[in-house]
Amino acid sequence: MDLHYFTVFGFFSFAMGACIASFLNVCIWRLPRNESVVRPASHCPNCNATIKWYQNIPVLSYLALGGKCANCRKPISMRYTVVELLGGILFFAAYLQWAMPVTFGDLPIAGMHPLLSFGCVPVYWLVFSGLILGSFIDLEHFYLPDRVTIGGMLLGVPASVLLPELQLERTWLDALCWSAAGLAFGFFFLWGMGALFSKLFKKDALGFGDVKLMGAVGAFFGPTAVIFVLIVSSLVGSVVGIGLMLKGRARLGGFTAVPYGPFIAVAVLVWMFWGPGLVSSYIALLTR
Repeated sequence: MDLHYFTVFGFFSFAMGACIASFLNVCIWRLPRNESVVRPASHCPNCNATIKWYQNIPVLSYLALGGKCANCRKPISMRYTVVELLGGILFFAAYLQWAMPVTFGDLPIAGMHPLLSFGCVPVYWLVFSGLILGSFIDLEHFYLPDRVTIGGMLLGVPASVLLPELQLERTWLDALCWSAAGLAFGFFFLWGMGALFSKLFKKDALGFGDVKLMGAVGAFFGPTAVIFVLIVSSLVGSVVGIGLMLKGRARLGGFTAVPYGPFIAVAVLVWMFWGPGLVSSYIALLTR
């Protein structure tokens, strides 16, 4: 690809991601409070002063204002800029994955799994948006909104039919079968695990939102992705749990409330960028 076009579309991808993430910040704040995401206009949560358009430019306005409200000068949460940067980086990474897939020799584990068509890029952007929205709400309020989970289950199947490469297939019929199987497997398998754990330990292990989110993962990426995400999210959760124990925020044998949705989101990102390559390399090692 010509360097000029690559730079222009790369910048557009980052800017698009940051702008959408800026709107996601509004949703993260307002949806749990049952407020409209359209009205009123963006305002400071401390003094309620309306934020002017030039004070609401993703990332840049935060830096220009020194991280403080232009009206009351109280600190603005760093979360807003983190979400905007995350959105921009992920959107650019999806474009980069399509435009310049990185591979080294025959080992797909060393680079991103290439996107076979440009149509996958906006689908990845949609998934990123849902994961960001769900994760940050789950971190603060311990629930995953149905807009993310049920919406993902409803959109994953038609997206797979239109873009069979999401399921690593070539025909829409094969993709439809794997998408439906992934949705059912992700939903019922995690639901069964949660029910079994709750029965054994007399405690709720998983929220129903996590079950629906795993169904959405299967709808978009298939049963193999569900297994991969379960393994990776469990590993990430274990590392975080050990870290909490070392910091004294949790104890062995106790149950500290930790949202599982962000762990699933991290594992989904790993699958989207490197998952198929990791699975292929693992199978290759086994067959040797």
